[in-house]
Amino acid sequence: MKAALFSPCTYPGPTAPSSWPTPATIYSSAISQQTFEAAIEHSRLADEVGFDWVTVAEHHYGPFCITPNPMVIAGALTQVVKRAKIALLGADIPILNPVRVAEEFAMLDTMSGGRLIAGMLRGTPNEYVTYNVNPKESRSRFEEALQLIRMAWTEPEPFGWQGRYWQYKAVCIWPRPIQQPHPPIYMSGSSPESGEFAAKNRIGLGFAVTTLALASKASSHYRSQAALAGWTPSPDDIIYRVPFHIGESDGEAMEDLAAAAAASSRSFSLALSQGAEAAIAEAGYYGRDDAQRGRVAAAFAGGIRGRIENGQMLLGSPRTVVEQIRRIHSEVGAGVLDLVPALSGEKATVSIRRFGTQILPAIREIGA
Repeated sequence: MKAALFSPCTYPGPTAPSSWPTPATIYSSAISQQTFEAAIEHSRLADEVGFDWVTVAEHHYGPFCITPNPMVIAGALTQVVKRAKIALLGADIPILNPVRVAEEFAMLDTMSGGRLIAGMLRGTPNEYVTYNVNPKESRSRFEEALQLIRMAWTEPEPFGWQGRYWQYKAVCIWPRPIQQPHPPIYMSGSSPESGEFAAKNRIGLGFAVTTLALASKASSHYRSQAALAGWTPSPDDIIYRVPFHIGESDGEAMEDLAAAAAASSRSFSLALSQGAEAAIAEAGYYGRDDAQRGRVAAAFAGGIRGRIENGQMLLGSPRTVVEQIRRIHSEVGAGVLDLVPALSGEKATVSIRRFGTQILPAIREIGA
């Protein structure tokens, strides 16, 4: 298996994380600067200790993720991450200019020497407010944007585009991607429609803010649809995002998390392991239906041990976490774990280093 480190760039100062858009009345430029510096340093460390990817994402108007343009921080990462792939998981293409996305991805692939992973996402429904885009057009916008981006990467001659949502008299991007025919593409795959689209178009699938049971069902559907399309996804075609924290022992890991949870009433520092995930699930993350949203949100309310059992967190000693990872691979078939530090600061640094030095060597043979 492969491991990616996701740096969500979560603002760690006092905020009101349950509201969106989040008022900026107590925003601190100094805290944001420190947040970006810490994210870049954690990515550099992940590269040093053997992680296969580092990942960034796009979100707007809140402290959960202060990278409204992930291309910017990915550009910075090309200068400090020298070996690992740089994954944008991703750009919310229905609300963006697809030609600009194609240009920026191609530029990043060139700057990184051909190490870009291109995540193409629909985004969370609330974020369609950001650029005044109708969320009911999400899926059709996504499909047109993806087709246009692929063509911009692969067609060397200038071409025109007259689509439903975008029209261009001439497209011919410079620079071109180093990877041919284009960088690997991934999309979110929680709904049956997304799994079918990914399978038909030979696109990798990612799962986030979910459970093992739901992801297992979705990945099985994806594989069956790929078989109908005449190909077989490899484990590397499936990404599973999950928060993690590694202690010397199970007890230490649990104590670290409990201490951070006690402090979280004063700051939004417990990245992706408190109410933020449940709120995203309730908001209809990437188009889930009402029943599925309810199941995900209920799972987040089940406490830490319940979340471990549901595959929503990796927590414990290195030996314990290796077994948790084996279960994720067995049930979902994921070959890439996209790992979110559950804590911040020095605790996150130690956890990243432990994962790279003690867990990565042990999970390399899983799925081999």
